[in-house]
Amino acid sequence: MRIAQVAPLYESVPPRMYGGTERVVSYLTEECVRLGHEVTLFASGDSVTHAELRAVCPRALRLEGKKIIDPLAYHVRMLEMVAQEAENFDVVHFHVDYLHFPLTRRQKIAAVTTLHGRLDIGDVHPLYREFVEMPLVSISNAQRAPMPWANWVATVHHGLPTQLYPLQESPGQYLAFLGRISPEKRVDRAIEIARRADMPIRIAAKIDPADREYFDANIRSLLNHPLVEFIGEIGEREKRDFLGNARALLFPVDWPEPFGLVMIEAMACGTPVIAWRNGSVPEVIDEGTTGYIVNSIDEAVRAAEQAECLDRRLCRAVFEERFSVSRMCANYLAVYEKLSNREPDMSPGSDVLSMMA
Repeated sequence: MRIAQVAPLYESVPPRMYGGTERVVSYLTEECVRLGHEVTLFASGDSVTHAELRAVCPRALRLEGKKIIDPLAYHVRMLEMVAQEAENFDVVHFHVDYLHFPLTRRQKIAAVTTLHGRLDIGDVHPLYREFVEMPLVSISNAQRAPMPWANWVATVHHGLPTQLYPLQESPGQYLAFLGRISPEKRVDRAIEIARRADMPIRIAAKIDPADREYFDANIRSLLNHPLVEFIGEIGEREKRDFLGNARALLFPVDWPEPFGLVMIEAMACGTPVIAWRNGSVPEVIDEGTTGYIVNSIDEAVRAAEQAECLDRRLCRAVFEERFSVSRMCANYLAVYEKLSNREPDMSPGSDVLSMMA
């Protein structure tokens, strides 16, 4: 198939450091290429890919720092670039939320949009109702809940290359937190869990400018505890050892998490996950096998104490079965085939392409 992948421009594909959406776009793109499909990637110029790259801007916008005042301008230009080539593709796969909807409606191209963010924000619901015909893919069934009436054609859980993170059967004794410092990620909960369990915690997280005030007011002082080590933002290479050597990953989110890529990154290493019962967590974690789903600090402390009893080889095996890039890519290719009319039509609303892991 001739496939276009349209990525956000804030990070490169793959990102150098933090960036879940761009990382998933990269894994999917490279797997499609490996399978022999003709793939064109619309992304920043510093992206690295075996696909045909259409560079919209020289570098990822976040890395340009203060030079970029209006990032939307670059994304609008990218949509025009896509429009000029749209007839050359069997399907166009957008990862930029709803920006392209007016364009896609008028061009009537075979297109699908994976929504990577939260949908419980009322401001966006009138927009999605206006464009209710747009085919959408959710990254968890939980993500769909605020908009059950939308045109969902599949749920496709994220997947990783199986060789990306090796199994680590003999971990260290620290707890790990990986992600962003923000109110919804609740690194304060993670620190409290470590303190109560009397276990070291290592925190690898970026601080966006928008969250700097929150960090200074609520988190900075918590990092002074002797059990706490703040590492900062790390890249792919550092994550292997960081996650693989951890006793458990703490994922104490306080929001309807759409997926949580770091959970399956930890599972790939054999590292169990201790996660709050929010959003996608019950879909991703197998209770007592790949981790524990908790509702309180006390439950999380008990889980941290029990984590080393879980079989890390079984945790890795579940990852390989449910969250590999080959499984994710196969699910998306089924969606592409349906939308490009290469298969007999399926009844509306049947959602038979809902791809659980």
